[in-house]
Amino acid sequence: MKIAELFYSIQGEGILAGTPAVFVRTSGCNLRCVWCDADYTSWAPEGRDVEVKEIVRYVREHSRGYTVVTGGEPMILPEIVALGRELRGIGQHITIETAGTVYRELECDLMSISPKLRNSVPWEREGGRWAERHNRLRLQYDVLQKLMERYNYQLKFVVTQPEDVTEVLEIVKRLRAKRDRVLLMPEGVQARVLAERGRWIVEVCKREGFRYSPRLQVELWGAARGY
Repeated sequence: MKIAELFYSIQGEGILAGTPAVFVRTSGCNLRCVWCDADYTSWAPEGRDVEVKEIVRYVREHSRGYTVVTGGEPMILPEIVALGRELRGIGQHITIETAGTVYRELECDLMSISPKLRNSVPWEREGGRWAERHNRLRLQYDVLQKLMERYNYQLKFVVTQPEDVTEVLEIVKRLRAKRDRVLLMPEGVQARVLAERGRWIVEVCKREGFRYSPRLQVELWGAARGY
């Protein structure tokens, strides 16, 4: 499977924030978020083909029990099923980070689903050539519902402005999601921006019963890769 990077760090986002974990970052994505912080897995995919056994060997050598498979969009890769099976075989807690547009049956302890809001549509980036396709694919309610029914889940929304909250509420209502499994996370790759947005997002979380998700990797290392 095509891998952009393997590294050992801490989970920076979601309900497991702060947990030491090995990250398996796959390359390739069916979406093109305008603010994507991993362009090297979507807009300009890079990486190398790595055998599942090589990935598992790295995990075994570095992990303290938690592995995060992220991207890009790992669910578009058929090999992810075998990877999940092998990770389960060495006793890993497995988090899959996905936009929730593709469904697969696989080993997973936490399905971290990040449905993409209208703020993600690249209307102007690269002349808008990806905009219509991205907008059409970004919300697949049948897939989201199946993932939520099949797996322990969290719904993590990337928020840029107060107007985004209306769309979040619409999606949460349609999916009948548990509010304590809904997380709002500020968009940004600078600690200053996260703090500014975080202050008003926290108030929304208090009002709606949602959780607030930090971005610890940005707070600690900025936009650097491999942390």
